[in-house]
Amino acid sequence: MTSKNTSTRLLLALWDLGGTQQEVKKGQLTKRIVSKSQKVADYQGVFEELHKQGAIAISKKGYSLTSGKGLEVLGEGLRSGDFKFEGTIVGTWAANALLRWISQIDVAVTGADVLVNGKGAIASYDEFKSVALEVYDKLNQNYNLDDLVPIYRIRREIGDRVSREDFNEWLLEMQEKDILQLQGGSLSDSDPDKLEDSITTPISGLRCYAKHLNS
Repeated sequence: MTSKNTSTRLLLALWDLGGTQQEVKKGQLTKRIVSKSQKVADYQGVFEELHKQGAIAISKKGYSLTSGKGLEVLGEGLRSGDFKFEGTIVGTWAANALLRWISQIDVAVTGADVLVNGKGAIASYDEFKSVALEVYDKLNQNYNLDDLVPIYRIRREIGDRVSREDFNEWLLEMQEKDILQLQGGSLSDSDPDKLEDSITTPISGLRCYAKHLNS
């Protein structure tokens, strides 16, 4: 299969295994997509490319399909005139997954956030990092925030795609990895709700702003 076909088949398998709601174990996914004549290593480049695109998140234990970009790439692949299954036999899982995709296409593509809402919408740190930086850049550019974006605005923009606990934990992890610097300072109106939607660090206390550290 071509690289494009392989990517689409991989994303379809991950979606069918519930990868938008939970992390799918590596062995569970590779069992579906790696044929007897292939090796898991043959797919390494495909996994890396999809991760680079932001379509999937990768952890030590498994993979998850990002609710936005991942579903978009999958939908584009399935609609492509070049997509096809090679060989004379198509796995039952693939046929059933395609039927389910067709029946849910309006939900899966145009209503991704409806398909996976609440805590399960962003399933991993890697996906959160990608979404948080995208939101940061959008807010920073659209509102001329001079690289100091209020944390409460990032939290509210992401909304219920992530729980408050995971938002706090993963934002602090981004600071630990020198991706973001969380800074103090006061908000212009000191609104209690906005302060509540900021973040408190164990050492420095209340942090109201995030600054992207360019490497």
